[in-house]
Amino acid sequence: MANLSSLAPFRYNVTQPAITSSAPELNCIIEDGFLSTVLPIFYIMICVVGLLSNLLALWVFYFNQKKATSISTYMKHLAMADLLLLLCLPFRIAYHIGEYAWLAKCYFCKIIGAFFYINMYVSIAFLVLISLDRYLKITKPLRKFRIHSVKWSSGISMAVWVFTFLLMLPFVLLSTLWSKEQKCFHYKSQGVTAGSMNLAAVIFIFILSLLFLISYAKIAVKLYNISQGKKKEPIRKVRTRAILKTFIVLAIYIVCFMPYHIVRIPYVLSQMNIISSCQSKNFLHIANELVLCLSALNSCLDPIIYFFLSNSFRRTILYTLHGKFNKTFPKINGTMNSFKSITEI
Repeated sequence: MANLSSLAPFRYNVTQPAITSSAPELNCIIEDGFLSTVLPIFYIMICVVGLLSNLLALWVFYFNQKKATSISTYMKHLAMADLLLLLCLPFRIAYHIGEYAWLAKCYFCKIIGAFFYINMYVSIAFLVLISLDRYLKITKPLRKFRIHSVKWSSGISMAVWVFTFLLMLPFVLLSTLWSKEQKCFHYKSQGVTAGSMNLAAVIFIFILSLLFLISYAKIAVKLYNISQGKKKEPIRKVRTRAILKTFIVLAIYIVCFMPYHIVRIPYVLSQMNIISSCQSKNFLHIANELVLCLSALNSCLDPIIYFFLSNSFRRTILYTLHGKFNKTFPKINGTMNSFKSITEI
């Protein structure tokens, strides 16, 4: 039986990587430090809040939805992806508090790790689809696109799950076949192929983010043009509300996923030993774990999107709170009708 003391979560000895630098540090020890105390607390909070809010969202979208729409279809699948990601967090919590030996022995770390990333990128895909849907409805309100139908949006949603799973499969196989480390959810060295694939994935996300920003810039221009010449106070309030509803998706995407992918580039380079300083590797390990926790926070923030974009979810929340926030969303009167198509699903 393997000596379990060698799997202590506080220290990790990096083995010789496939790529060597001019002065590699062969005995670099990667330490978790304060992560073993801080991360379990954050993950427990995310898990509790996320499970409650996403279970409520799924109940609304499946059983309390008056009429399904393309956006509600995407939100339903987004809530499912968030829920599945949250189910991975107890395993990460177990690792950080030291109860992890059975994870490595049963290869659960590779399975749960892959499952975590699959659902994270599925969540990104559905945020993109929600944004695309809003973009088309706002910038081209008179045109009817096929992806606005429930049938097409359901088919696209299933394709996202299948495509993401197939895309992640090579990463799982490479990790299983080539990685000799027995640590779960921890810093691991990578060869040229695995590292290059990780960097390619990050570059793709950056390209996607650029398209995100361009699309939202066009949405901002459209909303500005619609409100030009309308000086009435009610119109200005609804315009602000329309902007808030539209840009909440972009804000959550930037907060949760951009820091992770920014840190990911130097982190992968250190795994490939292109960045060979032991101090840099320790810093990047801690930074990577913190921004990964931030990406998991997306599961708690997505219900904010449902609150602003789904009348059914919003009504459920307000009724649950016994009308304490009745004045937050006043009824649409005649003055606001011109904005209804871009502020409501």
